[in-house]
Amino acid sequence: MAATMQSSYSRAPPPVPAAKKVKHEMELFGDVRIDNYYWLRDDSRSSPEVLSYLQAENAYTDFIMSGTKHLEDQIYVDMRGRIKEDDISAPVRRGPYYYYKRTLEGKEYVQHCRRLVSPVEALPSVYDTMPTGPDAPHEHVILDENTKAQEHAYYSIGAFKVSPNNKLVAYAEDTKGDEIYTVYIIDAASRTPVGKPLVRITSDLEWAGNEALLYFTMDEVLRPDKVWLHKLGTDQSSDSCLYHEKDDMFSLGFIFYLDVSKPEGGLTVLTPRLDGIDTSASHRGNHFYIKRRSNEYFNSEVLACPLDNVSTTTVLIPHRESVKIQKIQLFSDHLVVYERENGLPKVTVYCLPAVGEPLTSLQGGQTIDFLDPVYTVDPSESQFSSSILRFSYSSLRTPRSVYDYDMRTGISVLKKIETVLGDFDASKYITERKWANASDGTQIPLSIVYRKDLVKLDGSDPLLLYGYGSYEICIDPSFKASRLSLLDRGFIFAIAHIRGGGEMGRQWYENGKLLKKRNTFTDFIACAEYLIEMKFCSKEKLCIHGGSAGGLLIGAVLNMRPDLFKAAVTRVPFVDVVTTMLDPSIPLTTSEWEEWGDPRKEEFYFYMKSYSPVDNIKAQNYPKILVTAGLNDPRVMYSEPAKFVAKLRDMKMDDNELLFKCELGAGHFSKSGRFEKLKEDAFIDTFILKALNMVPTLGCVQS
Repeated sequence: MAATMQSSYSRAPPPVPAAKKVKHEMELFGDVRIDNYYWLRDDSRSSPEVLSYLQAENAYTDFIMSGTKHLEDQIYVDMRGRIKEDDISAPVRRGPYYYYKRTLEGKEYVQHCRRLVSPVEALPSVYDTMPTGPDAPHEHVILDENTKAQEHAYYSIGAFKVSPNNKLVAYAEDTKGDEIYTVYIIDAASRTPVGKPLVRITSDLEWAGNEALLYFTMDEVLRPDKVWLHKLGTDQSSDSCLYHEKDDMFSLGFIFYLDVSKPEGGLTVLTPRLDGIDTSASHRGNHFYIKRRSNEYFNSEVLACPLDNVSTTTVLIPHRESVKIQKIQLFSDHLVVYERENGLPKVTVYCLPAVGEPLTSLQGGQTIDFLDPVYTVDPSESQFSSSILRFSYSSLRTPRSVYDYDMRTGISVLKKIETVLGDFDASKYITERKWANASDGTQIPLSIVYRKDLVKLDGSDPLLLYGYGSYEICIDPSFKASRLSLLDRGFIFAIAHIRGGGEMGRQWYENGKLLKKRNTFTDFIACAEYLIEMKFCSKEKLCIHGGSAGGLLIGAVLNMRPDLFKAAVTRVPFVDVVTTMLDPSIPLTTSEWEEWGDPRKEEFYFYMKSYSPVDNIKAQNYPKILVTAGLNDPRVMYSEPAKFVAKLRDMKMDDNELLFKCELGAGHFSKSGRFEKLKEDAFIDTFILKALNMVPTLGCVQS
């Protein structure tokens, strides 16, 4: 006899959380908005009433998902089983050492290690291999994050910087998830501390020679506003403030230059700040190399200027309307340009004349070829004095691969590919680039992957559609081993490269921000409709996912077209747009006016209100929804998703599940350990499978 055991709830259900209503009126331009859940914002994160509500939401979510815990656990086991837990990263050669990260079986965090190059005088080559045998130089662990993390529920290293002489290391540590860092300086060989730590700073720091550090501090709303010079052996209170940015519309980056042989000379302006002009710079010989974007040259150009006359520039690579220059990487004899064309990244290598020879327009660059129809390629650490370019490559079916490319010969050598354990076979998966028509006729690119032996492409397949579409960020199609848990269950995964991102160039971004922000949402809807029309899925099988500004996207499209989706996952979503952008005391608000607009101006107020998710919840049916938050999140306050959920519970007309999970000991990027992150992925996958009625029975007992 065979008996099938169905999953069931083993305890009495807790009540559906219902946040109390406290009327809070906000009036501007004759328009009154009522926020009954304004009280959920507690900047101290210590209000017993608020914490009690968040705990009630978590308890309710745990109960609803308890019936599928067996599936969640199995998915987690599968995800973890694909990882080679004891592994090392591709070693990076810096001077006489190889530096790399090591992971250990069963450990959440990495070790930062190094070994001597042997022989030390050996010239770098793409064929270099770090020796690891019994006769190899000893492995030295500089920092073991596992040891440091033992006393903390959250632990993240935001920067790990080795001094130019390889004797010291400065690392930035966050133990709450609030992205406020403490920087420790240690002797790389002995691991002993050097001086006292630097407190309450950002993770952006650089060595200024071997005896000083540059770092940023933030104001009361976490805006990086001051750059400091710290000399080793001195107290932080005696550090020199090199620059103070007093305009709250701006945050600091390294936009000046400093002569590290004379740091007391302070910062020198390289390019003056001008509205609509954005620059980044590198240095070689007697020239600065500058990537410059302007309103006229919106996709950027590359210039060079002499150190002693920065106002005299030579155009090395001109602006092109169809090619966006994303980043430049400078070497002693080469210039590498990371570009985008037709929505895909390109890497082009140019030879440079010898230092001291005239610089003219660069011609005849060598473009590196890539195999997949859609992919991502990112710069990795390379050495300025070398002719070896290191980059990482992956696609939706190709695990992350690190290559060394000899810029003299054009030879590429694979140095490391992410190991995927189990029966993973990349040839089973198909990746495609498709184009959806937006309502204004714009073609929106989609990146798609699926397992060819499992999908039917007749409209019956489940599909997960991901989107972001803000800050000019490119969501390029890259590999994620945990995604196989859905792909191997017959899912199609798609990325909508919507306006507001940077995938198709600067204008793509400009047409999805400020008073054109709604294009981001209508593009995503157009992509969803295209996928349904082309039989990739149906409404009953379409799930959507986005986080942070992508959570705004999900919230907006849920209000606009709730009928189009079966389920939605929105992680740390920015959903209370108008209220947040009206409050300069909230971190990031003032600098974000250039992205969303300043609602203190009437035109922006009403436009932003037209899509702000919290302000547009209606008495209508919504799909099944999972919302996540982090209590210590400095980027999106936990109260935004909390309000969104509370108002949805009050107004929506359906009985579909609405779940809220707030991590009480984490920030914007959720938990910090690598296995803890997999547990969150498994939880989300389980929610999606449950929403689509794809949960298998608990098991069979044979007799």
